Amino acid sequence: MSQAPNEFWAQATQQFQDSLSTGWSKALQSFQTMDFGSMGQGAAADLPQIRFNAEKLQSLQQQYMAQAMELFGQGMKGPQLGNDKRFADPAWASNPFAAYSAAVYLLNSRTLMGLAEAVEADEKTKNRIRFAVEQWSAAAAPSNFLALNAEAQKKAIDSKGESIAKGMKNLVHDMAQGHVSMTDESVFEVGKNVATTEGAVVFENELFQLIEYKPLTAKVYATPFLMVPPCINKFYILDLQPENSLVRYAVEQGHRTFVVSWRNPDASLSHKTWDDYIEDAVIKAIAVTREITGAPQINALGFCVGGTMLGTALAVLAGRGEKPVKSATFLTTFLDFSHTGILDVFIDEAFVKYREQEMGKGGLMKGQDLASTFSFLRPNDLVWNYVVGNYLKGETPPPFDLLYWNSDCTNLPGPYYAWYIRNTYLENNLIKPGKATVCGTPLDLGLVDTPVYIYGSREDHIVPIDGSYASTQVFKGKKRFVMGASGHIAGVINPPAKKKRSHWIRSDGKLPKTHAQWLEGAVEHPGSWWTDWSDWLKSHAGTQIAAPKRYGKGQYKAIEAAPGRYVQAKA
Repeated sequence: MSQAPNEFWAQATQQFQDSLSTGWSKALQSFQTMDFGSMGQGAAADLPQIRFNAEKLQSLQQQYMAQAMELFGQGMKGPQLGNDKRFADPAWASNPFAAYSAAVYLLNSRTLMGLAEAVEADEKTKNRIRFAVEQWSAAAAPSNFLALNAEAQKKAIDSKGESIAKGMKNLVHDMAQGHVSMTDESVFEVGKNVATTEGAVVFENELFQLIEYKPLTAKVYATPFLMVPPCINKFYILDLQPENSLVRYAVEQGHRTFVVSWRNPDASLSHKTWDDYIEDAVIKAIAVTREITGAPQINALGFCVGGTMLGTALAVLAGRGEKPVKSATFLTTFLDFSHTGILDVFIDEAFVKYREQEMGKGGLMKGQDLASTFSFLRPNDLVWNYVVGNYLKGETPPPFDLLYWNSDCTNLPGPYYAWYIRNTYLENNLIKPGKATVCGTPLDLGLVDTPVYIYGSREDHIVPIDGSYASTQVFKGKKRFVMGASGHIAGVINPPAKKKRSHWIRSDGKLPKTHAQWLEGAVEHPGSWWTDWSDWLKSHAGTQIAAPKRYGKGQYKAIEAAPGRYVQAKA
């Protein structure tokens, strides 16, 4: 009798080992037949065969078997969940079943990613596999399901079901508005507590409004300053609230500041092209700013896609023999699309052709589709975190101006979007002299000798730091490159008063071919990069003159108070 439990355990262990081996084989078969090309609308016949590095595969299998057996041996005796914040609440550790399910999930998730790393394929295929595995793993987490989420269950019991009722209410609300709430959007109102810097719209056409801001100093620099934000988002990322507004900071430094506020496209703009946005928006904004101020040249800044458009406009103007921009700042901007990071997984010839056929002659790229794509680049932080909080735990996310802006999405005209993805992400034509023609002018960025300030964020997942740095090899004039900490938005919107994060500069000013080489000679400085940029911009801003007492000039009169009508339109 005393041997029976041991015999039973031995049989159970052997069965578990057999099931692991069988499951491992089935997992490999499933992995090899998955359609990883569907993200690019590619045909299955064109997909590369999935092969594994035998040595890595064997090591991974041994590791998985050992860890699975160890976990099985522990049973329900409190498996370790590591530092994963999804399972950090004490409710997980105090619930043996939940802790065990989380531990099994973490083991399987690590193993799936290990399988992805063991694949022998070209880099694009490997990136697509990694991305697909990350999406599957994020979606399959036990924390996403009420039946498995110990924290949500405990909250439901403690609140006597109130958290579930609130979660259902949140779900119905989000279904009605068409997106998952990342913040309490009811707290914010454009023009009331975001986009509040005082100014007036002094020009508008069907694509944009031009806002001029009221000076906050008795004197302003003679060379005016124009900001071109991305048209994929609303402009007020640059003017969230007074304490973190780059617009207000520029005005406080004595710059006569103008900002492009893009119209949120509807069906009436569905035929607009990249050429239209360059000629009738960016180049037009430059011209109007010069006419209002009487300045022969202006300083300009482009952020993200706004920087790509500004760079294109400068090349068009240079091709025409014009140089109306005295200096240019590029924030987290692609001009050379050789290092596009995770977004590259979506782009191939089949995908671009599909989009061209769908909307290349007219139509709209919906803002919500774009927003969802960017959110799923970080699925745990920007999707499932809010699904769990809003619906399973019945929580209202706290007010956060940046996330409110992130949810205020914009459409894009189909022809504009189709031209952009082919000539940038797919073919990288902007850096090939004469390859692309914009506004009737063959593009050659090498003709642009304007002094430039180039900023990149170290942890940027949308414009990776190598992509930002690549612009240093494109322009021929004087260049300064600075790297900031954090990501695409938080790295840029980093006011000095907060005394947060760091930035890196090379004192020798050298700009070697790669960012890695540049970083070898860079020195970290505490705090925001804004002060370094401000000093640089002032060196190109000319003398100081009396600040104007009214908005606009001549035919350009104040149309309405900032932030204007265009920014209010919803997608």
